[in-house]
Amino acid sequence: MSQTVAQSMIKALADHGVTQVWGVVGDALNPLTNAIRTEDRIEWVGVRHEEAAAFAVAAQAQLTGRIGVCMGTVGPGSIHLLNGLYDAKKSHAPMLVIAGQVPSKDIGTEYFQEVNNDQLFADVAVWAHTLTSASQMPQMLEQAVNAAYEHQGVAVLTLPGDLGTADLPKDAGEARFVPTPVYTCAPQEQLTAVLEALAGDDKVTMLVGQGARHARDEVLQLAEALKAPMVLTIKGKAGLERDNPYAVGQAGLLGNSAAAAALDACDTLLMVGTDFPYRDSYPKGKRVIQIDIRAGHIGRRTGVDVPAVGDSKQTLAALLPRVEARTDRSHLDKAVEAYGAWGDKQAELADPDYRDSSVVAKVRSVFDNPDARIRPEVVAAALDAAVPDDAIFTTDTGMSTVWLARFIKMRGTRELIGSFNLGSMANAMPQALGVQALDRDRTVVSLSGDGGLMMLLGDLRTAVTYKLPVVVVVFNNGRLGMVKLEQEQGGLPEFGTELDNPDLAAVASAMGLQSRRVERAGDVAGAVEWALAQGSPVLLDMVTNPDEISVPPNVGVSDAWGFAVAKITEAVESRR
Repeated sequence: MSQTVAQSMIKALADHGVTQVWGVVGDALNPLTNAIRTEDRIEWVGVRHEEAAAFAVAAQAQLTGRIGVCMGTVGPGSIHLLNGLYDAKKSHAPMLVIAGQVPSKDIGTEYFQEVNNDQLFADVAVWAHTLTSASQMPQMLEQAVNAAYEHQGVAVLTLPGDLGTADLPKDAGEARFVPTPVYTCAPQEQLTAVLEALAGDDKVTMLVGQGARHARDEVLQLAEALKAPMVLTIKGKAGLERDNPYAVGQAGLLGNSAAAAALDACDTLLMVGTDFPYRDSYPKGKRVIQIDIRAGHIGRRTGVDVPAVGDSKQTLAALLPRVEARTDRSHLDKAVEAYGAWGDKQAELADPDYRDSSVVAKVRSVFDNPDARIRPEVVAAALDAAVPDDAIFTTDTGMSTVWLARFIKMRGTRELIGSFNLGSMANAMPQALGVQALDRDRTVVSLSGDGGLMMLLGDLRTAVTYKLPVVVVVFNNGRLGMVKLEQEQGGLPEFGTELDNPDLAAVASAMGLQSRRVERAGDVAGAVEWALAQGSPVLLDMVTNPDEISVPPNVGVSDAWGFAVAKITEAVESRR
């Protein structure tokens, strides 16, 4: 029995283990969605906006390491995918995009909705080509998926509107996909150079990221041998934070003073599996060792004296028997003690009844939080206490990620996904949809900003349509919070960041979700417990204080002056 191009594509993906395809139906995609309709192994997830599909599928690919598949139809439908695809690119998520195109005979004629997909996706994709005949299909699909795996990125196969229904030639064969790549240890001469750099009694601080999560045991053993404090990137937090006596939190804007001090106090910085992008957070004048599977990551954030290109687990396993164990714990103990003291102060902020009596707080209290709105720290701490240890968290870019980084611990098998490299708004809710669709029994919590949620609000309904029991927690401060912080740090008065939100709980209820609006700190814990018990899509509208400041770990006099000037300016302007 003959197969169409569309039927053959869907069968090959199902044979490979693809279980879902996300997108919006129409035009050139109709033959493909019809093939999915008759393929029991693949579920079609129709979203309200293609950007949500791209975010959801990228999250799935990050979580599983397997190819994720989404579709965008002719012109605008494919264009809508781009933001989520850039997030996948920067997160190294293997994805296949099937993009619709006008019929073959109309390509190049400025036909209705026609765009040049190969050119459109050239920057975001590791592979982007258009099918020009039915006989090309198996080979082109094979190349696309294999390229996505090889380069851990996005591959785009464009399908003209007339080719999906075309019969596949009987001698065309079937698409066959490569197995998962096998990574190897760094070369022997590089191992020797690392060992030489680690010899002696110089103080070592480790900066460890997502690329070392599978090397957890080796990372901990090396930290013990070197008596080295370990700064974790936000992407390394899941998998490396739990039961880690060497961890001192994050660096950068999300981080803390103890992590910053541990970096500044070291003689040697040892980077393992990280491409931490914030150059200003790296210490100056240190010997730097970097271990990474990708040669292109070596030295692109800070100067590297000793590179080692190889899989972190295999490379560390080869190093450990030859590393000279140290006995001096002073550097490690000082960093861990400082981190513990910082954590104790943060815990006070998570108390619903906490009142800061410092001079700074008294000055700010004249202007801040006149309506006694909830401190966002209280919300994050309540989630940390109540959410199961096998949950998956997603978080919007901005202040939601700050509160998660500081108050939610990655205990047990908790996972964490966000737009940590692209830094997009609106990522958390669709990412939560994606990972919840993989396992409807696992708890998935989205930490959403109100600005981010409103941007892709329509796809709240997708959770209801496909019975995805996500818990969407909205930090509703009526602000673009991170932009507000940026303005104040620069001494600028707040401008353009205020959001006149509707009652988000009422909106969610109208869309079919269970929902509650929470306006008092004393009600936060109970609302979280209620939400987790529903077993259906839930939204918690947490009305939080927009003037809660997250002070960067390396705040200087100029930053403090900036905050002061900004608040004074806002106060003067508000009284006009």
